Amino acid sequence: MDSAFVPGLRLAGEFYAEVVRPLLDAAFPGLRYTAGLLGPGSEVLGFDTERSTDHDWGPRLLLFLTPNDSERHARAITIMLTERLPGAFRGYPVAFCLTGDGVARHRVQVTELGGWLTGQLGFDPRSGVTVPDWLAVPSQQLAEVTAGAVFHDGPGELSRARTRLEWYPGDVWRYVLGCQWVRIAQEEAFPGRCAEVGDELGSAVVTARLARDLMRLWLLMNRRYPPYSKWLGTAFSRVPGTAPLAASLTAALTETITDPAIRRLPPIGAADQFMDSTDALGELRYPRAVVAAGLERSANERVM
Repeated sequence: MDSAFVPGLRLAGEFYAEVVRPLLDAAFPGLRYTAGLLGPGSEVLGFDTERSTDHDWGPRLLLFLTPNDSERHARAITIMLTERLPGAFRGYPVAFCLTGDGVARHRVQVTELGGWLTGQLGFDPRSGVTVPDWLAVPSQQLAEVTAGAVFHDGPGELSRARTRLEWYPGDVWRYVLGCQWVRIAQEEAFPGRCAEVGDELGSAVVTARLARDLMRLWLLMNRRYPPYSKWLGTAFSRVPGTAPLAASLTAALTETITDPAIRRLPPIGAADQFMDSTDALGELRYPRAVVAAGLERSANERVM
């Protein structure tokens, strides 16, 4: 294997251009097809690393045919590729096993587009996308269809489907954002409630859940389909302007939040949360006096 890691999308594009396309042109001249790399796999989202090469990774493609051509040619194309593909490309074996599969074979999957889209999404977006369609598809699945790369699209059908799925319609987007805020609102008080009874572990667990939901919210706000947990942090970190929010979430996840002095404070908050007078806020003795009174009240209540 070459010492320098080659990202999977780039490897797939070169594999198609230098190996697969010439074979198709020679054996099936005039065939209208689509070639690309979509679906599951870290390389589709651009998250693959050298570690990714130890499972389900190598020179691979999807070849999409029309229904008629799939019925007539899919098996013959698969056999032709099995016989003529090289043993390796850019130092990576062309035949490899999927996890738990145990059988080494080339990974140029020849299939019909409509069936693949329906298997991936639960519906074929070329026939339209309804509100229930949008809401029923996990964002990971939407990311897998709209990310990756299309190297050739003779019929143009896949490109049209991907454009249709590029992002939620405005009203659906606002609905999903609102529901994400509701998830956060339902648990935002719980870290403090756990802290009040000395449940440090419980507080940390809920804080982590809230951090995940806030990361997903940030991705949604920036028109990015949130991936599943393995890649959530990577996707989150690649959104421009994320650093301040990332720092706050990291602090929340790593700091102890069950300080008794904080737990026992009355719920009056910081100065500009309980005062709305410019003059009062401008005279620091006023907010300091209110905070001092609150602390004194807490101390008296503990004594009683």
